[in-house]
Amino acid sequence: MAKRVIIAGGGTGGHIFPAIAIANALKKIDSSIEILFVGAKGRMEMEKVPQAGYKIEGLDIAGFNRSSLIKNIGLPLKLVKSLLQVRKIFKQFKPDAAIGVGGYSSYPVLRTAQAKGIPTFIHESNSFAGKSNKMLGKKATKIFTGTEGMEKFFPAEKIMVTGNPVRREIAETTVTRSEGIKFFSLDEAKKIVLVVGGSLGARSINETIDAGLDELLNNGLQLIWQTGKPYSAKAKERTIDRQGVWVNDFIRQMEYAYAAADIVVARAGAMTVAELCVVKKPVLFVPYPFAAEDHQTVNAMQLVKRNAALMVKDSEVMKKVVPMITELAKNEAKQEELRKNIARLAIINADRRIAEEIMKVI
Repeated sequence: MAKRVIIAGGGTGGHIFPAIAIANALKKIDSSIEILFVGAKGRMEMEKVPQAGYKIEGLDIAGFNRSSLIKNIGLPLKLVKSLLQVRKIFKQFKPDAAIGVGGYSSYPVLRTAQAKGIPTFIHESNSFAGKSNKMLGKKATKIFTGTEGMEKFFPAEKIMVTGNPVRREIAETTVTRSEGIKFFSLDEAKKIVLVVGGSLGARSINETIDAGLDELLNNGLQLIWQTGKPYSAKAKERTIDRQGVWVNDFIRQMEYAYAAADIVVARAGAMTVAELCVVKKPVLFVPYPFAAEDHQTVNAMQLVKRNAALMVKDSEVMKKVVPMITELAKNEAKQEELRKNIARLAIINADRRIAEEIMKVI
């Protein structure tokens, strides 16, 4: 009889893409395995998971709102409702295991699985564990982590350091620089800067690029600019009659963007870091300062210390980013040094290691 696995979580690309990578790796080991995703209604996973060819069920759940306490009034009710929805899903799907990748829907799914004695697995991509993962870790069968030193959050005997699963289309890409540039209708003779503020965009980075647009273009640079939804219309308006700029709220084929890029400006979410190590690109990180325990700065610093990346604080982004981009673009030796050092940190088999470990248990 075919094994059945539930994968829960989402909210951002940093949770969704590793989840899909794990699902694909499980399918590679056993093509008969049945996989069902569970996400939060209205969140990014409800769109991205079906695009990857998997079925997803949505829960009526939301996270704790730190900025407006009044918005948390309905939270207990939503949690109860989501637990009832999960119970129904379990009854129908009868999973042999549940995997949580972080995000709102992870908690009710793994909590239900643990109460029923079903093996549960956690993937924690960040160097700082999320609240629900910490609570679930005590009863988890195994905890896969992106980085070392996670014993302060989880029982040491349950931890397996695997690194972060990079989606297959990036890890195994054969797209050339030339093909990438053609995809974005840009000029091969000029250097290309890829600007990504994470899957939901980054206001400080967007405003800085907007303000420095002419300076970047006048220095002979081109841009592939992922803005996220909130800034998309403004950025498109700003670049409407400018040559050498490609703008959109989201880049579906990141493998083409990475192939085309000579330099990358990005947030320092765990998955972005993992992908940039695999694609070996000179990168300027602008960590999101409000991430829990400032974990994006911790993520970025692990590379900066090894001379594998550059970093600018979010508070200094307006002053420093554009000059640093133009300076790096002119310095071929520095680009090569960053490429060489970041390549040493690449992990390309995390998804397979995680899938093999899960298969041992189910």
